[in-house]
Amino acid sequence: MKKFFYDYMNDKIKLDKYQRLGVFSFILLVSGLFGWIYEFIFYYFNSGMKSWYMRGGNFLPWINIYAIGAFLILIICSKFKKKPWIVFILSVIITGLLEYFSGLVIFKLIGARYWDYNTEILNFGNIGGFVCLRSVLFFGLSSFILMYVFNPIGIYLSCKINKKTLIVISIFIISIIFFDQIYNLIIAKMFNLRNAIEIYKTYGIKYM
Repeated sequence: MKKFFYDYMNDKIKLDKYQRLGVFSFILLVSGLFGWIYEFIFYYFNSGMKSWYMRGGNFLPWINIYAIGAFLILIICSKFKKKPWIVFILSVIITGLLEYFSGLVIFKLIGARYWDYNTEILNFGNIGGFVCLRSVLFFGLSSFILMYVFNPIGIYLSCKINKKTLIVISIFIISIIFFDQIYNLIIAKMFNLRNAIEIYKTYGIKYM
């Protein structure tokens, strides 16, 4: 494992298209799940530790903006992985811009705020409720987990798993995540169906 990590840090590992698909599906899954777990815990404390709240708008415990941020970080920062301080600074900038402009565009287009730091604890450095210092610092620190834990694990697994098995697992993960997104963002609205939030609320699950 030590040699594998050495090769990873020195860009000596060459992946074929199926292995890259495996890494993509792994990062897609774990980054969105990581974001959901973080928000699930954070909003428990934000609510005064009185209740647990669901986050995101999917059936799965997965939040899309964290996956988008993860891929942007890997694409832009991978060449700097030998210099963690550069990874941290770039990740803070990348996630800050992503969070601010995503929140702003959503608000301008549909008048909704999917997050609002004006109403949250530890919201120092808050800009318009769309981004704050606490959030981007957390994302910057989380980039270390992504770059030095999740990504090498994804590459390792993709190199070790049988190719046919890898393809099946990858397609399954990508398919269920994308169907979840497409249903809740498009299909439910087009055909006036209940989305994940509406269905879960009927079972008494709280959202924030």
